[in-house]
Amino acid sequence: MRRRPGLSVRLKLTLSYAGFLALAGALLLVVVWAFLLRYVPDNSQGLLGVSPNRYLLVRTFAPAAAAAMAFLLLFGLVGGWILAGRMLAPLRRITDAARSAGSGSLSHRIRMKGRQDEFRELADAFDTMLERLESHVAEQQRFAANASHELRTPLAISRTLLDVARKDPTRDRDELIARLQAVNTRAIDLTEALLLLGRSDRGHFTREDVDLSLVAEEAAESLLPLAERRGITLDVTGGPTWTTGSAELLLRMATNLVQNAVVHNLPAGGTVTVRTDAEGTTSVLRVENTGRRLPPELVPTLTEPFQRGAERARTEEHPGVGLGLALVHSVVRAHGGTLDLAARPAGGLLVTVRLPGAP
Repeated sequence: MRRRPGLSVRLKLTLSYAGFLALAGALLLVVVWAFLLRYVPDNSQGLLGVSPNRYLLVRTFAPAAAAAMAFLLLFGLVGGWILAGRMLAPLRRITDAARSAGSGSLSHRIRMKGRQDEFRELADAFDTMLERLESHVAEQQRFAANASHELRTPLAISRTLLDVARKDPTRDRDELIARLQAVNTRAIDLTEALLLLGRSDRGHFTREDVDLSLVAEEAAESLLPLAERRGITLDVTGGPTWTTGSAELLLRMATNLVQNAVVHNLPAGGTVTVRTDAEGTTSVLRVENTGRRLPPELVPTLTEPFQRGAERARTEEHPGVGLGLALVHSVVRAHGGTLDLAARPAGGLLVTVRLPGAP
């Protein structure tokens, strides 16, 4: 944005310091005149015929007062310029850091030393903002790279299948159509997940009162056939647990959690427990499942987009797109909640979602 040139803050502060100092000197002179000179007789003999009269005192006092005022003004300008420069030095460092960040250098930090004051507080807040912004940009770049890679894979497979079919007209068309349909379905699921993830990140959705217990029951009911085919016992408990948010996004969150718990479970005989509770002003959804033991260092990375645990059991029936827990984390964050993941000692995962309760 273009602005008309104006006085710098340092010059404004300098003029303010000098002006206040000159005003204080003028007030002091007024006080001297009002409480001293007005009591001196204004006649030729002076006070008792010995002291000088007002005329002589004024002629003697006026030049000295003018010199003092000139000195105060000069001293205020010079001292104010130096003092303003020292006071604004931290602000210059913050401005340089902001310009560096504006040019794309997010790794620069101010790290201002000294005791806590307004400028140090501003510098620390700016460093924190840069740190979060750098982390967010790096995450977005990593997400974009992974997303492009994931989207490229089904398209490459589709092209390969079409090339093979063109070169081999005798190839079974039903098999080709089935494989193309599977690849196309995966690409559609990935695209829809990316769109939903972006929507939840922006927080653009209509809020309404939602009962998490009903959401959990609906998610479990939709995934019950999958659980039965895999021999997984699915148990949903809990009373009404109200929160405020998007019913669609919260249902997708619960569905992803339950599906993740069913898919990444024991080959047979596993269990999935879904519980909803109201803890004070917080609504809690817990999804716990059996499964293989997870390394502790793997758990924090599971909410990253396209992150798949190598130690976790997978199924070709629901291979996923690597956005399940990432989408859950995004939905929870958009609703002002928290997401906690903990590896169970006996194997499996415990996922706890805490959301603000409805008024």
